[in-house]
Amino acid sequence: MARSTMQLQVFGAALALVILPVFVQAPLVRYFPWVSLAITPLWLWLGTWLMQRTRWHIWGDLIVGFGWIWLTGSLYWGWFRWEPVAHLPIEALGLPIALVCLRQGWGRVGSYFFLGSLLGTAVTDLYINWMHLFPSWRQLMLTSPDLAPLVLRAASATLDTEVAACRAMVLVVFLLVATAIALTTSRQLAWWAFGGAVFSTLIVDGLFFLTAALA
Repeated sequence: MARSTMQLQVFGAALALVILPVFVQAPLVRYFPWVSLAITPLWLWLGTWLMQRTRWHIWGDLIVGFGWIWLTGSLYWGWFRWEPVAHLPIEALGLPIALVCLRQGWGRVGSYFFLGSLLGTAVTDLYINWMHLFPSWRQLMLTSPDLAPLVLRAASATLDTEVAACRAMVLVVFLLVATAIALTTSRQLAWWAFGGAVFSTLIVDGLFFLTAALA
């Protein structure tokens, strides 16, 4: 397979693996957090098993990185979702593992994928805090589903300002530049996994703000 084709496939897979939890893990972890948490070893086992096979090594590597994202997502959204301040620290629990893997020369693609996802999470949390939306976050997590549109509409009104738009643009440009640097400065697949994870942040955040605007 041509290197350029593989790069695009890794980029696309990284995109999908960040967006997937939004539609699959989020509803699962809300009602069955222990089930979501119990799935984590399955992801890690599958990834490790695929890494032992030359043909599937890259995809196994990527799935291992996804396994750490799934783990931290299960922990936060299952038991700590009411506290936005705890979001980034919990999502970063896999950071030491990723760094150790990189130091040992193992799981490079999955580790870069995890780092890209973590960077995107940090940027998103920065914007939410920048716009003083942590109270809305807490309220949204504590309110019943039928009242959630009211909270989203209130948050949307906060974002409907020139200041909010300018701040959002700054972070969008940052994410686009980070993606471009990852894709243009190296042909290594790990960087394409990183770029895909970073770019997916724009899609996920865009879906969220669109939902808030239409609530």
